[in-house]
Amino acid sequence: MSLVIPVLDGTCDITWLLGQVPDCVEEVILVGDVRGHSPDGPVSRGGPCLRTVEQRTEGAGNVFHAGLLAACGEHVVLIDSNGSMSPGEIPRYLHYLENGYDFVKGSRFIAGGGSVGYPLLRRVGQRVLLRVARRLYGQQLTDVWYGFCAFRREFLRLLDLRGDGVELGAEIVAHALHYGLRIAEVPSLELPRRDGASNLRTVHDGARILRTLLDERPRTALVRLVPAPRFRRVSARHTARSTPESKATNS
Repeated sequence: MSLVIPVLDGTCDITWLLGQVPDCVEEVILVGDVRGHSPDGPVSRGGPCLRTVEQRTEGAGNVFHAGLLAACGEHVVLIDSNGSMSPGEIPRYLHYLENGYDFVKGSRFIAGGGSVGYPLLRRVGQRVLLRVARRLYGQQLTDVWYGFCAFRREFLRLLDLRGDGVELGAEIVAHALHYGLRIAEVPSLELPRRDGASNLRTVHDGARILRTLLDERPRTALVRLVPAPRFRRVSARHTARSTPESKATNS
C-alpha cells in the first residue's frame, strides 16, 4: 500500500505523520514543495520507505496527480499533510479494499466519525451538496468533499484531475461514481490542523464543488433532479365504487 501526502504550502509535520503510519503501509510519498524534508530511503528499520516527488507546477491538481502516478502499491491512500487526517485510520480503509470494494472514502457524518470545530455555515453547505449529489448519482453518500480516500491502483487510469483547490476530493468521488466503482464509506475523525491556517472559503468552495458534480454527472442524472409528481392517493373504497364491476354489483 502507498500513502500519498501532498505538501501544497511547503509545510508538513512529517515527524508526527510518520509516527502514525501503520504497518500495512509499504511506502510514503511526499509530493509538492518538499524542500527541507527527509531524503528518499527507509523511515526506520522495518518501516515504510519514504520517497519525495518535487512538483511545484501551478495547480493543486498537478501535485495530487504526480503523487498518485508515483505510487507503486496495489492500493493507494490519499491524505492531507496538515495533520487533520490520521494515518492510524488507514487499516479500516484497507479492510474494505480487500473485501471487494474499489474505492473507500472517509466520512465525518456517520457513526464513529466527526469534525472538530466544523462551522454551521459549512455544515449547511455540505447538506445542500449532498442532496444534489444524491439526486445526480443515485448514491446515498454522507460526505462529499472530505479528501481522505483509498482506492485500487487500477483506478488511476480513470483519473483526470483538473481541479486546483478544495473540490479535488469531490472530483475524485465524482469520477468514482461516474465509472460505477464499488464505493464504501468509513467513519473518520477530522482533527484540528497542526500546520498553518485553513484557507477554505465556504461559499466559493461550495460553488466549485457543485460545478464539479454537475460536470461529471451521468447523462440520465438531470431527470433525478426534478422531483416526481405527487398524485392524490385514492382510497380503495373509492376505487371500488368507480369500477364497472362494482357498478354492476350494485345494480
